[in-house]
Amino acid sequence: MTHPIVCFGELLLRLSAPGRELLLQRPALDVRVGGAEANVAVSLARFGHAVELLGTVADNALGDAALGELRRHGVRVERMRRASGRMGLYFLAQGAGLRPSEVLYDRAGSAFASAPAQAYDWPRLLQHARLFHVSGVTPALGRTTADAAIDAARTAREAGALVSFDGNFRAKLWAAWEGDPAAILHALIDQTALAFADHRDIAVVLGEDGSDSDDDALVEPAARFAAAAARAFNAFPRLQRIATTVRTQHNVDDHSMSALMATRDGALHATPTRPLHGIVDRIGAGDAFAAGVLHGLLTGMRDDDSLAFGLAAACLKHSQPGDFHLSSADDVLALVRNDRLDVKR
Repeated sequence: MTHPIVCFGELLLRLSAPGRELLLQRPALDVRVGGAEANVAVSLARFGHAVELLGTVADNALGDAALGELRRHGVRVERMRRASGRMGLYFLAQGAGLRPSEVLYDRAGSAFASAPAQAYDWPRLLQHARLFHVSGVTPALGRTTADAAIDAARTAREAGALVSFDGNFRAKLWAAWEGDPAAILHALIDQTALAFADHRDIAVVLGEDGSDSDDDALVEPAARFAAAAARAFNAFPRLQRIATTVRTQHNVDDHSMSALMATRDGALHATPTRPLHGIVDRIGAGDAFAAGVLHGLLTGMRDDDSLAFGLAAACLKHSQPGDFHLSSADDVLALVRNDRLDVKR
């Protein structure tokens, strides 16, 4: 059995207030399955790739349901570990107008977070992998998940797989166990060929001040990203590409997005800006972007075409409720071509 694309991370349950209500404004919650690496896995499977998610889920009815949801979208989960314990949760109140969305995590002590690093036989699990993907959420959960992520990335790289890393910096998760994100993420990105990271993510990894100052606001985003990317390429000799989205928020419902990719040879690719009106759900858009860029590179697209495909995937995700991006590759290509928005009959 071969699994050319392997993602490693926690499978979560998302509990959302209905519509745009505050959490428990009335006693009801909508439940969906998600998680950063799971989102990437589902999107790549929808694009036609053979994808597997690895990790640990609770050995109970909630874990069964979450795994079943991934199977429904074509993601292989036969080698997921089952363990006693709980599923990781997060609660979401969707924003409205000038009120931003809010996320509350409830992930401490989950079956995934409690799994020992040595529980995973990475040489066996990654033997046939063409691509290994992990995000910064996984090492942010604790020492054991951080060690497991670093071990997996190193094993994948040594086996010849492309290693992909998405920054996804979550300050609340790191603070919960007083982790050292700079040291841990440095060890992880040292194994990486492709990183999804903006200038703030790069600053964290390099131990720099990642906060934006008033002077930073005057710097054009592409120039700021290119300068940060140059520092990252200097620090990490295996790193070949860094990609990011650039988002401008006018209000909760109306944003605009573009994307940038820097390469080790000094090239900087940029997309035109796309408007996003009437946003349905922005959660998972960054994962859709990562999956889109990965799809482009894996199928032989040029860097600029892969970037355009990734941005189009991220934009389409904003039109879909839930964490998962469910568009097909043809749907994304139609947006890249700026096809008409007539009803498809």
